[in-house]
Amino acid sequence: MNIDFNKNNGLVPAIIQDATTNNVLMLGYMNEEALKKTIDLNLVTFFSRTKQRIWTKGEKSGNVLNLVSIKLDCDNDTLLIKVHPKGPTCHKGSDSCWNENNSQQYGFLTELESIIETRKNSASKDTSYIASLFSKGINKIAQKVGEEAVEVIIEAKDTNDDLFLNESADLLFHYLILLQAKGYKIENVIEILQKRSR
Repeated sequence: MNIDFNKNNGLVPAIIQDATTNNVLMLGYMNEEALKKTIDLNLVTFFSRTKQRIWTKGEKSGNVLNLVSIKLDCDNDTLLIKVHPKGPTCHKGSDSCWNENNSQQYGFLTELESIIETRKNSASKDTSYIASLFSKGINKIAQKVGEEAVEVIIEAKDTNDDLFLNESADLLFHYLILLQAKGYKIENVIEILQKRSR
């Protein structure tokens, strides 16, 4: 990487992003020494402008940022660093320095899970499709997942991409319902996939 450390008196901004959720966690600054130490330790290390020294995030608290990847922007003067955080990132105890606690957020899927959960919890007085599935029990929900899976297979063998994608959406939707019927969420499945990939 050809990093331009000269624009800001030897420092470059380092945007820290959760590698799993893509949430932005914090902004820090690095000089060449901090970047080298980050790479050597696989732990994100900054140059503290306040303390005027190198410091590894979490060196006292244990809430380190495990390095996943480093990318340089188009102007060669800003770093995007993806990490697996251990514990809260902010010294005030939140997941990000913007006082957000959402380390297990998965964008629209999390929103959809929230809708499913709300309708599940009000299944007795809700007339929605989701509530009706929950009222019919686990066997009906599992059956719907099976039906949708078969429809995905059928459409995969055809040439209509629109139908294939719609059936795929139906399968994922019903799978999220099944997960909640069993007391789980997508993050539980993602954790297993992450362990398998290491």
